[in-house]
Amino acid sequence: MAYFDVPEIEYTRYSNRQLAAVPLAVLAVALLVLSGSFLVYGTPVPLGMDFAGGTELTVQTTTPEGEIAASFDQTPESVTGTGTENQYIVRFSSTDSAALTDQATDSDTGLEPDGDAEIVQSVSSTSASFGAGSQQTAMLGLVVAFVGMSAIAFLLFRTFVPSIAIVISAFSDLVIPLAFMRLVDIPLSLGTVAGLLMLIGYSVDSDILLNNHVLRRSGDFYESTYRAMRTGVTMTVTSMAAMLVMAVSAYVFGIGLLASIGIILFVGLAADLMNTYMLNLCLLRWYKFEGVRR
Repeated sequence: MAYFDVPEIEYTRYSNRQLAAVPLAVLAVALLVLSGSFLVYGTPVPLGMDFAGGTELTVQTTTPEGEIAASFDQTPESVTGTGTENQYIVRFSSTDSAALTDQATDSDTGLEPDGDAEIVQSVSSTSASFGAGSQQTAMLGLVVAFVGMSAIAFLLFRTFVPSIAIVISAFSDLVIPLAFMRLVDIPLSLGTVAGLLMLIGYSVDSDILLNNHVLRRSGDFYESTYRAMRTGVTMTVTSMAAMLVMAVSAYVFGIGLLASIGIILFVGLAADLMNTYMLNLCLLRWYKFEGVRR
C-alpha cells in the first residue's frame, strides 16, 4: 500500500489543552448553529421531501429555468436541472400533486412544451405524516448506530478514557457536517442520512486505529502515533479525494443527491482528521502519561 508523505508532527510542542482547543471550539460553533436553527426554524437542519413531505415534478420544457416558478400558484422550494437538456426537477412543499400537474400543463399559464415531449415526465409525492414517520425511523437508525459504535469501543478497550475519546470524536464528526448542512442549506433526506451513517463508520475506523497503535503495540507513544497517522491519514485523505471527485462530477451532471452526499462526507472526513489527531490524541496522551496510575 502506498503512503502519502505524512509529516511527523512535533506534538511535544503543544499541551493537551492547546490540542483540544481547536476541535472543541469547532464543535461548540457547530452545536451553536444547530441550536440556533432549531430555535428559529424548528429543526436543526433543513428537511428534505422524504421527511417534511411534498411533491416533486420532473418537467420537460423550453421555459427558462428562472421563469418556471411563475407557472405555479405556489412558489417552488427549488428548481434544479437534471443534466438533460430542458429537463428540470421542481420541488414543492404542497402534496396536491394533481393541482400542480394541472398548473404545469395549463395551455395559457403553464410551461412551454419541448417539442412533442410531455411536459410532466414524472410525479413523486410524500405526505407529511409519512415523512414524519420516515424522519423518526432515520433518527432512530442514527441513534442505534451511534450507541452500537460506543458499545463496541468500550468492549474493545474496556477503559473509560480511550473509549470515551472515540465516542467524543465520533460525535463531533457527526455534528460538524450537520451544522455544515444547515449553513449551505443541504436538506436532510434518506440519502444524506446514509452518508452520515457512513461517517460513523469512518470515524470509528480511524479512532480505533490510533488507539490500537498507541495502547496495544510496542514502541514510544509518539512513534506509535506516527505509525497510526501514516496509515490513517493516507486512508482518510484518499477517501476525501474520492468524495470530492464524486461531488463535483455529480454536480456537473445534475445528480443533486450524490453531490450532497459527496460534500457531506468530504466535510465529515476533514473533521475526522482534526478530531482524531488532535482531540482523541490529546486524551490518549493524558491517559498514557497522567491518567494511568502505576
